[in-house]
Amino acid sequence: MKRLLALFLLLLSLALNAESIASDPLVEARLKSLSQELRCLVCQNQTLADSTAPLAEDLRREIRELIAKGMTDEEITNYLVARYGDFVRYRPPFKSQTALLWLGPTVMLIIGFVVLWVTLRRRNKTLPNDYEVADEI
Repeated sequence: MKRLLALFLLLLSLALNAESIASDPLVEARLKSLSQELRCLVCQNQTLADSTAPLAEDLRREIRELIAKGMTDEEITNYLVARYGDFVRYRPPFKSQTALLWLGPTVMLIIGFVVLWVTLRRRNKTLPNDYEVADEI
């Protein structure tokens, strides 16, 4: 019975502490701003704010704690980048490690247009010959 009471009091104190941090509107505004710029590491195509994954909840809780410690948004972002890499940013910076990420879609689009152009040119060169053969029959 004493263990159950101790466990209940521990859980109650944790819940009250979490509620006191979450009830501060400035902390929540900063958390929302930061979580819009950070990627969920599990979902990978959602921001931290949009994700309901348990890891996203843990990261939001950690960000709240870092805000409570007095860290700036840039310090928090740098901390998370140092821990998880540039992948944690929803919009990673352009540098040598992320160049393929930024330039890859454009390069693939250009390659697709070149292949389409070459294919159409080849088809146009062979098309008149096909019509002449069809006319003779």
